[in-house]
Amino acid sequence: MKSPIYVALDTPDIDRAKAVATRVKQHVGGIKLGLEFFMANGRHGVHEMAEVGLPVFLDLKLHDIPNTVAKAIQALRPLDPAILTVHAAGGRAMLEDAKAAAAAGTKVVAVTMLTSLDGADMRSIGLAADPHEQVLRLAELARESGVDGIVCSGEEVSAAHKAWKDGFFVVPGVRPAAGKSADQKRVVTPRAALDGGASVLVIGRPITQADDPDEAARAIEATL
Repeated sequence: MKSPIYVALDTPDIDRAKAVATRVKQHVGGIKLGLEFFMANGRHGVHEMAEVGLPVFLDLKLHDIPNTVAKAIQALRPLDPAILTVHAAGGRAMLEDAKAAAAAGTKVVAVTMLTSLDGADMRSIGLAADPHEQVLRLAELARESGVDGIVCSGEEVSAAHKAWKDGFFVVPGVRPAAGKSADQKRVVTPRAALDGGASVLVIGRPITQADDPDEAARAIEATL
């Protein structure tokens, strides 16, 4: 069975990203490239990383008016990402247009709440201070809009999965039991996220900053 682990290569250094991806290739199911990587290396960098031979999750969290997001996704089609993110807060029309613009093989997933936010942060931007409620509201919007799934923390994935049985659930902020949470506020272990219904686990620093990334990926995979 293919590993549900996507390693987050959040670095502008393409040589380092390639080296880590090559080392962990046998123990992960894909690579996640975010804004930091994309701004530094662009489309060419994504093509180069695809040569490693792993599916690419392009995590750009697009959020704009529907037409702009649709055209941006059309522009990304030649990169053939396995997974692409947009913000659920962009609304129904934006989500519908995003899915319509994506290639057939690309899963479009909607980001609900960033895992770096907690209740106090939500109050500061005018939202009810309950991440759980907000995630479920946006998950329902995503389901109705026809996208493939959502990005949510491991704390919410179980409830979201119950409400959306065939949804595709990406869980970031995953940390091994002994790992540090760093700037993530709502974290769970890989095993707990998977048991809750996660389809993909996004794991970055516990693998990429380990002395031996391959051994770290192998150890996490063993817990699954």
